[in-house]
Amino acid sequence: MSKSSSQPSDRSANGSSTGLSPLDSSTGADSPEPVVYVPPDVANREQTAVTRSKLLVFFTLLLAVSGAATAAFLLMEDEEYGNFEDAFAGLGKEIATVTRHKVDQTFNALDAYSVFIVSEANSTWPFVHLSDFSLKSEMIAALFGFEIPVLAVAPLVREEEKNMWASFVLETAPVWYKESIDNEGLDLTIEECMDTTVPFVHMSAMVENKVVAVPTTLPGPALPLLQRYPLVTANDGPDSTWSMATSYDFQAITEVADLFKISSSTLHQSIGFTRLPDTRPGYAGKIVVDSQIVQPITDDGELVGMLWLRLPWLEFFQNLYVDGISGTIIVIRSSCEIDEGGEAIGALSYAIEGSDTEFLGEFDAHGPKYDDQVVSKVVVDLKVDSSKIPEGLCVPTLTLDLYPTDELAATFETSKPTLYATVVVAIFAFTSLVFLLYDYYVARRQKKFMDRIVKQDQIVSNVFPAAIRDRLYESGQKRSQDDTLLDPLGGGGGTGGSPLADLFPETTIIFADIAGFTAWASAREPAQVFILLETIYGAFDKHAYRRNVFKVETVGDCYVAVAGLPEPNKDHAATVCRFARDCVNSMKDITRKLEVALGPDTSALDLRVGIHRLALTASFTHSGQVTAGVLRGERSRFQLFGDTMNTAARMESTSERNRIQVSHVTADLLVESGFSTWIIPRKTKVSVKGKGEMQTYWLNTMAGKAVKPPKAGNEMPTVPETLTDFSDCSSVSVAVDNLDLDGVEDMTKRERLVEYNVELLTSLLHEIIASRDTTVDLEGTSLRDVEATIGTGNTVLEEFVPIIPLKRFDARDLRRRHEASSIVIGEEAKTQLRNFLTSVASMYRDNPFHNFEHASHVTASVKKLLTRIVNVDDGNGLRVPTDEIDLDDMAGHSYGITSDPLTQFSVLLSAIIHDMDHPGVPNSQLVKENTRSAQIFKKSVAEQNSVELAWGMLMGKEYAALRACIYNTEEDLRRFRQLIVNTVMATDIVDKELQALRKTRWETAFADTLLQDETGDDCKATIVIEHLIQASDVSHTMQHWHIYKSWNQKFFIECYGAYKAGRADSDPSESWYRGEIGFFDFYVIPLAKKLDSCGVFGVSSHEYLSYATSNREEWAQKGEKLVQQYVKKYEEMNKL
Repeated sequence: MSKSSSQPSDRSANGSSTGLSPLDSSTGADSPEPVVYVPPDVANREQTAVTRSKLLVFFTLLLAVSGAATAAFLLMEDEEYGNFEDAFAGLGKEIATVTRHKVDQTFNALDAYSVFIVSEANSTWPFVHLSDFSLKSEMIAALFGFEIPVLAVAPLVREEEKNMWASFVLETAPVWYKESIDNEGLDLTIEECMDTTVPFVHMSAMVENKVVAVPTTLPGPALPLLQRYPLVTANDGPDSTWSMATSYDFQAITEVADLFKISSSTLHQSIGFTRLPDTRPGYAGKIVVDSQIVQPITDDGELVGMLWLRLPWLEFFQNLYVDGISGTIIVIRSSCEIDEGGEAIGALSYAIEGSDTEFLGEFDAHGPKYDDQVVSKVVVDLKVDSSKIPEGLCVPTLTLDLYPTDELAATFETSKPTLYATVVVAIFAFTSLVFLLYDYYVARRQKKFMDRIVKQDQIVSNVFPAAIRDRLYESGQKRSQDDTLLDPLGGGGGTGGSPLADLFPETTIIFADIAGFTAWASAREPAQVFILLETIYGAFDKHAYRRNVFKVETVGDCYVAVAGLPEPNKDHAATVCRFARDCVNSMKDITRKLEVALGPDTSALDLRVGIHRLALTASFTHSGQVTAGVLRGERSRFQLFGDTMNTAARMESTSERNRIQVSHVTADLLVESGFSTWIIPRKTKVSVKGKGEMQTYWLNTMAGKAVKPPKAGNEMPTVPETLTDFSDCSSVSVAVDNLDLDGVEDMTKRERLVEYNVELLTSLLHEIIASRDTTVDLEGTSLRDVEATIGTGNTVLEEFVPIIPLKRFDARDLRRRHEASSIVIGEEAKTQLRNFLTSVASMYRDNPFHNFEHASHVTASVKKLLTRIVNVDDGNGLRVPTDEIDLDDMAGHSYGITSDPLTQFSVLLSAIIHDMDHPGVPNSQLVKENTRSAQIFKKSVAEQNSVELAWGMLMGKEYAALRACIYNTEEDLRRFRQLIVNTVMATDIVDKELQALRKTRWETAFADTLLQDETGDDCKATIVIEHLIQASDVSHTMQHWHIYKSWNQKFFIECYGAYKAGRADSDPSESWYRGEIGFFDFYVIPLAKKLDSCGVFGVSSHEYLSYATSNREEWAQKGEKLVQQYVKKYEEMNKL
C-alpha cells in the first residue's frame, strides 16, 4: 500500500514541478538529462547590451563626424588655396611674358631706329639734320606702347668740330623747331625757340631761380643734343630756358653719363635708373624712378652718336596690362647695385590693379608669406661683353618678381569650406534623427514582440517539457533556414556596340530655337537667311568654345549643344546654363544690330531654349544612359542617342520666346551646386509627349547676383562681357562687315529702319555713280531750272504714262557697276540721304498699318524681288555666276530693269515714300470728307499726296548733294521722276479705272503678238515694275501665315478704328472674313500668278503664289475666329 501510494505522489510531484505530461514520464536512471531553459530575463539583458552598444556607436559616430567635418573644412580650404596658387601662377606667367615681350620690343625698336637714323643721314656726322624727326619719333613711339617722356639723338662732336657745330646748330635749328611745332601742335614760335638756343655745347645752371645755359667745361668730345621728341616735356618747367636748346651736352647729365661710357666702349645698348619728380596731377612732391636707355649709333662700325630714351616704368605698366590683372605686386631687381649719383636705389615696387598702376617705392613691398609663390622672369638681359665694360661700371640684368596680395587671395575665398563642414554635420544630424526615430519604432515593436514571446514561452513551457520545447525551437529554426527565397536569375548583358561609341553618364543638353524664324525667313532672300544664321550661330560657337560646351549640331534654326562630353564636366548643368544665358543676351544684341542690314522684324526674333540633364542616377523615366558616337556611313557625324534627347527637345518646344526652360533634374543639380536663385518654377506643368505632365523651371536670366557659390568662378556673369562682347559684332557675316553698327543697340526701331533703308539706297547710289562716265556735281547747278519746273502744272496722276523709256543696256556700265564697292559717295551725300529718310519717316502717321514700318516691309519685298531679277535665275532656284551669263541675255531677261541702277533706286524709294502722311482711311473717305488734298487731287488722293510731299522735300536745297548722286542729266532726272510717279500710283489698287487699265496693259505687254523691240521691252518693264510694287504692297499676304496674320490684324484695327471714329460707313468686322477671301481670289492670287507667268522673278514668284494659296486656305478655316480676336484686341487696346 505504501509503495503503490508513493508513486502517484512522485508523478504528481514531477508533473507539477516540470510541467510534463504523463506520456513523458520516466523512471530511475533511464531518464535523460534535462535541457537547461533560458528564461526571458536573459533576452532583456541582451537588449540592454544592445542599447549600450548603440550608444557607443552613436558617440563613436559623433566623434567621426566631428573629425570628418574638420577634415572637410581643411580640405576645402586647402583646395581654395590651391586654386589661388594655380591661378596666380598662370597670371604671373602671363604678366611676366607680356612684360618681357614688350621690353624686348622696346629695345629692338630703339635699335632699329638707330639703324634708320644712319640710313636717313643727309650729311657727314656730326653735321646731320634728321628731317621729320618728331613725326618719325612719334611713329616709333607706337611700338613702345607707352608715352615717351623724352627720346633724343646726340651726335658725337669732337673738340675740333665744336665751333663748326655751333654754326650748324644755328642754321638747322629753325627747320627742326618748325617740324616739331607743326607735328606736335605746340603754341610756340620759332623765334621763341631760337631765343633759348645756345650755339655751343653747354650745360645748365640755376641763376636767380631760373635754369640758364652756361658753357661746358668738359674736355674732349661732346654729346650735344641734336634733336628730341617731344620738343617740350612734362619735366620742363615754364622757366626752363634750355628746354629747347639744341646743343646740350648729355655727358653733363650725371645719371646718364655712365651709360654713355658703357655704350661708347661696348657699342651696345645700356640701361640705368634715375629719380624724377612725379608730374601726374595729384602727385606733386612725389618721386618716381625711371630707367634711362642709351642706344649707340654707329656708321660702318664707328660710333657717331647716341640715342637716349627715358623708360617710365609706371606708364609702362599702366599701358601694358588691362582690367582683370589685379592684386599683384611687381618688384624690379637688378644684378648690379642700382645707383644714381652715388645714392643707392633699392628694389622698385609697383602695385597692379587692372589698368591702374601705383609706384609703391624703392623697397620690396611684397608680403613675406608669399615668398614661395614668387614668379620670376628676366625682362632685361642685354648680354653685353663684360670685358668691354669700363672698370667700376655695370650693365644690369633686370629681373621681374611678381607676388600676389591679400586682396587677390581674398577673391578666392568662398563659403565652400564652411558649407561642406555644415553639410557633413547636417547629414550626421539628419542621419542621427532618422536612426533615433527608426530605433524608437524598432524598440517599440521589439518590446511588443518580446512581450508576446515571453507569453508564448510561458505557454509552451507550461504545456511542453523543456526537451520538446527546445526541439520545437530547433525545428522552427531549421524550417526557417530551408524556407529562404531563391536568388533572382542574373540576366546576361550584351557587350555589343559601335566601335566609335561611348557611354556618357553625366551630361546636360541644350536645344535653342529661333522663335519666329520661319515666318521671318519667308520674307527674306536666301542670302539674308544665311547671314542671320551664320551670325547668330557664330556668336553661339564662340560662347560654346569659351564655356567648354560641345556643339552637337544645328537642325534648321535649332542649335543643339551639350556639356559633359566628350570631356567629363562635373559642373555640366551650370556650364550649360551660363552658355544659354550668353546665347539669349547675344541674340538680343545681334538681332537689333542686324535689323539695319536685314530689314524690319529682325529685332523681333527671339531665342527659345530648353535644357535637360542626362544622368544614370536620375529617378525620372526620361533620364538614363546616353550613347554618343560617330554613326558611320556616308556623311558620318557625331550624334547622341537616347530617350533623354527627346526630353531635351521637348524642353525647347514647350519653352517660350526669349526664355530658358530647364528640366526638374537640371534644376535639382543647380540647387545642389548652390545656384537656387538661378531658377524659377514654372507656374504650370508642361505636357510632354510620352512622358505626361512634368514640372519644369525657368532660368532666371536677369538675376543680379546668384547665391554665393560653393567655389570661385561659379557666379552667373553679366553681359557684355561681350561677343560678348558683341562689340562683338565681330561674328557678323562678311556680307554686312562694311556696315557701321556702332550705336545700333541704342537706336529706336524707327531709327534702325531708317538706317536699313539708308544702306539699301546707298548701295544703289554706288552703282549709279559707278555706271556714269562723268563725275558727280555735288552742287547740282546745271539742273536747277529743270528741277524747279518738273512736276508743275499737272497733278501727279496726269503725269502717269503707260510706257517709261528705260536706259538701254550697256555692257561697259554693267561691268563698272561690278566695281561699285570702290566708289565713295561722300559723307555729305550719305548724311543728306539719312536726313531725308528720317524726315520721310517722321511724315508717316502713327497708324497701325499705314506706317513707316509697313513701308519698310514693302521695301524689303521690293528689294527681294529686284534681287531675283538682277541675279538671273536659271529655273532651279540657284543663282548663276555672273561670268557664266551673257550680259545681253541678262538684260533681255529682265526687260532692261537690270540695265539701270537708277530704275532700281527709284522703285525702292517709291516703296519707302508711297504711304507718306497716309491718314489711315481710304481715298473714297478723303473725297467724301472733301479734305484739302482731295480738293486738289480728286482721286488717288493719298498716293498723289505722298509723291508731292516726298518730291517737294527732295528738291530742297539741303539735299543738293544727294540729288547729284541720283541723277546728273536731264534725261536721268525725268526718268527718275516718271518712275516715282508710276510706281507710287500703282499702289492705288482700289481705283477700278486704273485697275482695268493695268489689266489691259498687262495683256497687251505679254501678248504673243507684241513686237520684240525696245518699245516692247519698255512696255513689259513698266508693267512688271508696277506689279512688283503692287505685290510688295500686299506682300504680307504672300508670305508666312504668321506674317500675314500680324499685318492683317494691324490693317483691321486701323479700319475698325476709322469706323469707330465715324470715318467709315460700315462695320468692317461684318465683312472682313469674306472680304479677305475675295481679296485673295480676285486680287492676290491672280497677281501672284502674273508674277509667276512673266518669268522674271524666278523661284520667288513660285514662293509668293504658294504662300498666297496656303494663306487663303488657312484664312478660310480660321478667319472668322480671328476677326473676333481682332475686335477683342482693338477693345483691349482702347481700354489702356
